[in-house]
Amino acid sequence: MNKTKRLVVKVGTSTLTYETGHLNIRRIEKLVKVLSDLKNSGMEIALVSSGAIGVGVGELGLKERPSDTPTKQAAAAVGQCELMYLYDQLFSGFHHKVAQLLLTKDVIDDDIRKINVINTLNRLMELGVVPIINENDTVSVEEIVFGDNDTLSAMVAVLCQADLLVLMSDIDGLFDKNPKEYPNAAIIHQVHGIDEQVEALAGGAGSSRGTGGMVTKIHAAKLANEHGIDMMIVNGDDPDNLYRIFDGEEIGTRFYSGAAGEDA
Repeated sequence: MNKTKRLVVKVGTSTLTYETGHLNIRRIEKLVKVLSDLKNSGMEIALVSSGAIGVGVGELGLKERPSDTPTKQAAAAVGQCELMYLYDQLFSGFHHKVAQLLLTKDVIDDDIRKINVINTLNRLMELGVVPIINENDTVSVEEIVFGDNDTLSAMVAVLCQADLLVLMSDIDGLFDKNPKEYPNAAIIHQVHGIDEQVEALAGGAGSSRGTGGMVTKIHAAKLANEHGIDMMIVNGDDPDNLYRIFDGEEIGTRFYSGAAGEDA
């Protein structure tokens, strides 16, 4: 029986875009369809979506992801418009409304503004809206960035008291060794408690189009677990993996919080 009522899903840049930086429209269409169907089943859903800078790079015809802050922020401004336009078009096709929330770390660190974010998130979901959240890359500087959307998604899950956080990435889950170096690497489906051994399994960022590697995912899992929220890592190449989670299939890696012992 599905016990998940409030779900936070995070999708990474490498899931949303091609190597060219342009949007993978077919995959995004499928993702929106699955999320809309899960919402129709009675779930409240928030989507943390990366991709603004990556899409902006493609839209602006840049040859690679910029390293300087002004160009990154310009790309984010262009890319965020493109992303939200597409999400709005696709979700409306299934009769669901979306809202955009762009956050920076200083907002969450300020008690009054954090309460405003919590109230807005809760009210949007009560109204049946799908909040689409990203870091506000256009104004972010080093002092106020989350650093990656894995951490941001865990924070969103905590703020809205989600039942489950799912990170959709370009990897299948946590492995006992680096699968890119060792063909015999085995996936670890269940993690009950994050210790030094689990942290030692984390590597660097896997894709040049994103910023988060396994290190940031482990950090996100710790944050979620500390607040009684399970977190899963699944491959975002196939959005149907979300169905598989709630069908009880053993896919990806599930990090169990101390407060939870049952699957979604």
